[in-house]
Amino acid sequence: MHDTGTGSTGNTAQPSRRTVLAATAGAAGALAAAGTSYAAPDDKQLRARVSRMTLEEKVGQLFVMRVYGHSATAPDQADIDANLREIGVRTAAELVAKYRVGGIIYFAWAHNTREPHQIADLSDGIQRASLELPRGLPVLVSTDQEHGIVARVGRPATLFPGAMAVGAGGSRSDARALGRIAGRELRAMGIRQDYSPVADVNVNPANPVIGVRSFGADPRAVAALVAAEVAGYQGSGVAATAKHFPGHGDTNVDSHTGFPTITHSRELWEKLDAPPFRAAIAAGIDSIMTAHLMVPALDGSGDPATLSRPILTGILRDKLSYDGVVVTDSLGMEGVRTKYGDDRVPVLALKAGVDQLLNPPDLDLAWHAVLAAVRNGELTEARLDESVLRILRLKAKLGLFRAPYVGQDGVGRTVGTRAHLAAADRIAERTTTLLVNEGRLLPLSRRRHPKVLVVGADPASPSGTTGPPTGVLAAALTGLGFTATALPTGTAPSAAAVARAVAAAREADAVVAATYNVTAGSGQKTLVEQLVSTGRPVVAVAIRNPYDVAHLPSVPACLAAYSWTDVELRAAARVIAGQVEPRGKLPVAVPRADDPEQVLYPIGYGLSY
Repeated sequence: MHDTGTGSTGNTAQPSRRTVLAATAGAAGALAAAGTSYAAPDDKQLRARVSRMTLEEKVGQLFVMRVYGHSATAPDQADIDANLREIGVRTAAELVAKYRVGGIIYFAWAHNTREPHQIADLSDGIQRASLELPRGLPVLVSTDQEHGIVARVGRPATLFPGAMAVGAGGSRSDARALGRIAGRELRAMGIRQDYSPVADVNVNPANPVIGVRSFGADPRAVAALVAAEVAGYQGSGVAATAKHFPGHGDTNVDSHTGFPTITHSRELWEKLDAPPFRAAIAAGIDSIMTAHLMVPALDGSGDPATLSRPILTGILRDKLSYDGVVVTDSLGMEGVRTKYGDDRVPVLALKAGVDQLLNPPDLDLAWHAVLAAVRNGELTEARLDESVLRILRLKAKLGLFRAPYVGQDGVGRTVGTRAHLAAADRIAERTTTLLVNEGRLLPLSRRRHPKVLVVGADPASPSGTTGPPTGVLAAALTGLGFTATALPTGTAPSAAAVARAVAAAREADAVVAATYNVTAGSGQKTLVEQLVSTGRPVVAVAIRNPYDVAHLPSVPACLAAYSWTDVELRAAARVIAGQVEPRGKLPVAVPRADDPEQVLYPIGYGLSY
């Protein structure tokens, strides 16, 4: 076992680098702008670096942790209080100093992502805090920037259509462009690991956690788009992360709140779930995220995949020949906590083959549990060395040893530029899917339908977009020459809300109804039916799952937008107005509402004008 009390600091091996880092930390932005860089260590140097680390430092490198606050050293008091309550430190700088964490994950709810310049400052502050420590290492900053309904960095950064919308577009070049542009923007803000793309094949319409986060239900199509997006992200110097291995697309339980089971046979897994992960590995994926679910055909122990050596080592490492970084999904999710306590989960994950332990609910407990497991012989220090070396290799590949700081200049040049925003709009235009168009109602005519009422669901706006969706649709249609008015009715409209909408519809020339996960007994279904009964032309826009159309048999026109982010709603408005033709094709099959075993609209279905 490594002597954690030795005075081996590595000072004699790389004195000049750390001296330069400490001396120039205050001028990080200027250095970044001037292109100043440090020597990138080769593999031999990385191994030597690992050999000089204390056991505590090695344990710390394995953890990726949340922290509250917009600043590494001076967060708001409420965020200091939250950090003290949940982590026992005041700031990100104290978190790095106490636990020597190898990574930090950003969340909007943790107030890490207020705006791009602040994010870059936070990233640089975290790097500075870590690099000024003895044997300091750069930190791998990560986030979930899937686009669509899951994105932690909002406006004014460029926000793209989500995966299922990209699947409807079917363009590998669009997926690659999305990754390339989004990667450039993340890198400019100091975020170097993105937990995207989702490689799950969503074959279950009732999936409560994946759904439109997946590219679709065809494993070959999903595999092609996963590989393209990986190439885009990693070509921009950001580590992509295929998730959630071994596949989360056929569940009806949310692993945030329960413990799902995948009942696929080994043969079905090979055909359905494995192809996107194989494609990601072939594309050189930097990291793969585990799933907190049970797959009895792959491991009969009853353990979640995150804690399964047969799955993570036997299949992912040995069978699929993957030697990159394996990161857990959040260890605070119920799916990984059902069977074991929070002290056992990180140890078992490492024994299974994991490298990065993401966001444990109690960092101190988890950190000490891993430390104790090495000291009592359950884990060897050599096993930790394997994971630490993989993590350091990734940091070196991403240039974090060479140029750890980003400064401010790149933010203005890169994030949310006019060219990037235009690219997102062009990609979105190729995703909107027309499912129903009776009597060629669409496109609406500004001459025949000048007054448009926009009603429907207004879920909380995702990704820091402007929202609410009815307002965004109304504004977009007004900008296209209509006189559009928004009347939100919610995801569960009351009888009074339906009555108000029906009365307003009688004064309009056409109605656009935004629907959100309609079910057989949904008030949204009642709303659309009563709007249709007014005799006014009604256009339904499914702003999340495309399966809504099966519950709306009376509606004369229906579009699938796959999300309620601004970029997708504006694209849907342009299709409604006839400014662009609908070109999207369903990437999933839509089952019949009265008989889910029968297909109403198959994969590849989509009308045009």
